Amino acid sequence: MQVKSYKDLIVWQKSMDLVAMVYQVTKTFPKEELYGLTNQLRRAAVSIPSNIAEGQARNSTAEFRNFLSIARGSLAEVETQLLIAERLKYIDSKKLDEILNIQGEINKMTNALMNKLAPHHFDRRGMK
Repeated sequence: MQVKSYKDLIVWQKSMDLVAMVYQVTKTFPKEELYGLTNQLRRAAVSIPSNIAEGQARNSTAEFRNFLSIARGSLAEVETQLLIAERLKYIDSKKLDEILNIQGEINKMTNALMNKLAPHHFDRRGMK
């Protein structure tokens, strides 16, 4: 399948699902966390599909890989912040596991896409 848009990428679609899940769960966080953990977690989650989209829209494979690397960093940030939320008893372990399963899937897909875009996958003409 030819990718015409970032919207065609399953990793982008799943990361959009992750954003929705993060927004839902952070609605239940204490109000005093609105400008703290809630905001930080939401921003990190939004960063994932945003960087995938921006990278795919670039004209360079190297740039796309760089934006995927940034998205991968945001995935680690989301995971860490969710674990903090669990320690603070803002999220139960069942909900945490549900979100972390999606986060893990996205991480694997991001790694696979980065590997597929690695220079060694192309011959001198840029073809596989």
